[in-house]
Amino acid sequence: MPVITHIEDLRLLAKKRVPRMFYDYCDSGSWTEGTYRANSDDFQALKLRQRVAINIEHRSLQSTMIGQRVAMPVAIAPTGLTGMQCADGEIKAANAARKFGIPFTLSTMSICSMEDVARETGGHPFWFQLYVMRDRRFIEDLIERAKAANCSALMLTLDLQIQGQRHKDLKNGLSAPPRLTLPNLLDMATKVRWGLGMLGTRRHGFGNIVGHVKGVENMASLSAWTRQQFDPSLSWKDVQWIKKCWGGKLILKGIQDAQDAQLAVNSGADALVVSNHGGRQLDGAASSISALPAIVAAVGQQIEVHMDGGIRSGQDVLKARALGARGTYIGRAFLYGLGAMGEAGVTKALEIIHNELDLTMAFCGHTDIDQVDRAILL
Repeated sequence: MPVITHIEDLRLLAKKRVPRMFYDYCDSGSWTEGTYRANSDDFQALKLRQRVAINIEHRSLQSTMIGQRVAMPVAIAPTGLTGMQCADGEIKAANAARKFGIPFTLSTMSICSMEDVARETGGHPFWFQLYVMRDRRFIEDLIERAKAANCSALMLTLDLQIQGQRHKDLKNGLSAPPRLTLPNLLDMATKVRWGLGMLGTRRHGFGNIVGHVKGVENMASLSAWTRQQFDPSLSWKDVQWIKKCWGGKLILKGIQDAQDAQLAVNSGADALVVSNHGGRQLDGAASSISALPAIVAAVGQQIEVHMDGGIRSGQDVLKARALGARGTYIGRAFLYGLGAMGEAGVTKALEIIHNELDLTMAFCGHTDIDQVDRAILL
């Protein structure tokens, strides 16, 4: 086992252990992947002020996100197909997050169902991410199931009315069900650890959907259903309807524009997430970290502002916090850990980010994450 010191180590290990079609699904963007790369690269342009001879004992990274206490201002982002990076992946990631003291967000397009996650985590609260489908009855049912599963917040994704073109997914034959070409089968056969895990679980389909929609009983029928269901007519009226159906904490994900941020405020949501879907939708859009300051300036006093996209270290978390993000989300960073080492890998990713965040905050002369502001940046 190699010595794991940063997220890149986990990425390289995951690349060796996860079949190519599922690894590429995680580690890619749309079209030229320019926005995908900018999400990470633009963090590097932000430079930190080092301070010295300041008492940096008794440091604390504890904070809150939508009123929930968190061990650090980081949550696990909703990611589709998590259970294909590693068998029962959503359950393993949820347990790692629970033990660490941060929120876990389950995707609508998860492999493990929300009922699976609730049962296997002892009923511990988690967040649920919702895509808006044309079948509004199904949406109502999903919301009721999320309530029954003890979900403490609903995250509504607004930027997937249509899907961006992701070249690697098309070339790899990633579909529902996956296209089992000879190259794909040969590649899977070399991933022994992954394959044994998959043989040991019954969870191979989209657990929140299969068996819960009339006529969708397997992966083949699911493919036809999903092609028809993502709703390009989604509007702010739908957001109001979902808020009323849910009745609890609501987070709106996919905000990149100050005008949309104000509409999010007007909707009555509790938080918004500055996000470009990990660079997987509109290629050529601004990176999340570069879009963050204008949105904070426009609405940061009216709504809690979070961000995701490109976070690979605790330094990235600190920089986002300095620019006004109350909370941050990691997607690929935890998926690398999951693909590399299962639940232990997710825990390792969280430990790496926590340690980097703590040390960087100290080097910048701060002892309380809630006191960090733009003054730590050059």
